[in-house]
Formats: sequence, structure tokens, C-alpha cells
Amino acid sequence: QVQLAESGGGLVQAGGSLRLSCAASGRTSSGYAMGWFRQAPGKEREFVAAISWSGRSALNVDSVQGRFTISRDYVRNTVSLQMRSLKVEDTAVYYCAVKLSGTAATTSPEYDYWGQGTQVTVSS
Repeated sequence: QVQLAESGGGLVQAGGSLRLSCAASGRTSSGYAMGWFRQAPGKEREFVAAISWSGRSALNVDSVQGRFTISRDYVRNTVSLQMRSLKVEDTAVYYCAVKLSGTAATTSPEYDYWGQGTQVTVSS
């Protein structure tokens, strides 16, 4: 089992920044990919960003390209999502996920473990 704990969500004005973090614990042996998804009220869960075990990243180009950056710390077993120039439409619950095989993926069924989510609210 892998446990994930997100932190860093909150309320921010449009144009502001937030940094989300996710700590993985439990059976966190090497080789896993990590990702971020988000779900706004009344909408389906949406891919945001992912990073492979080798450090290759993938972003939802349409939504967050140029504004969000994903990174990971292999010593602390954490993944971070730096969010800049936030927009009202970025408001959602953000979920961290782990995919046990190391390649980054953009669809939620490919991920094996999920965190509880952290709320990000962007006000106008």
C-alpha cells in the first residue's frame, strides 16, 4: 500500500500563486510515477501534470501550459505542483496520484493510489 498526503491548497486571488505538495509513504520503492489531477464541481476529474520516475514531465497543455510546473524530490518521496498566474477556472480539488510503473500517464485509471485531495479556490 502507498499512502499519499497532499498539502498547500487554499484561497488565492486570480493572478496569484500556490504550491501544492504530496508526500508518499508506505511501499514507496523506486520506479513509480506521480501525477496531479483536479476535479471542479460538476465536472469530471481532469489530468493536470505528471512526472515519471526518470523525471520526464507531462502537462495538460491546454489548461496549464506555461503556468504550472511539476517536480519531485526522490529523497523525501514528494511531488510538488507550482501553480502561477492562477485563474478562477483553476478552482478545484487537486488530487495526487501514484502509478507504480514509472512512466507518466495522463488518464486516471492508470494510477494505482490516490490522495484525499486538497481544495484550491481562486477568487476573482
